Amino acid sequence: MILNPPEAASPGDFIVVFVTFPDADLAASLAKTLVTEKLVACVNILPGVRSVYAWEGKVCDENEILCVIKTRRVLFGAVRECVTALHPYQVPEIIALPLVEGNAPYLDWLRDETRTP
Repeated sequence: MILNPPEAASPGDFIVVFVTFPDADLAASLAKTLVTEKLVACVNILPGVRSVYAWEGKVCDENEILCVIKTRRVLFGAVRECVTALHPYQVPEIIALPLVEGNAPYLDWLRDETRTP
C-alpha cells in the first residue's frame, strides 16, 4: 500500500496571534498550556513591551509581556477561549493576523504540531 504524503501547508491556513500579559510568569504558563493542548505550535514571549492605551477614561502607560503565537487559522476560536479563561485582564488583547508567505518546512511543522480540527 502506498500512502500519499501530506500536501504542503499553505500560508493561508495559519495565523499569528498577539496577546499581552502583565508579567512573564503568566505569559509562560499560558504558552505551556496552549502548546501542551496542541492549540498552537509555538509561542514567543517578548519582555520589555511598553503599552500606552486608553482605559476607563485614563491614559495608561504600562510594562507588559507580548506573546507572539503561531497556530492554524481554524484553531483561533479555541485559542481565544483558552486565553480568555486564563487571562487576568478584563479585556485581554487577542488579535490575529494572517500569514501571507512562509518557509514551507516551517509551515509543515506548524501543521504537524497543532491538532487537526
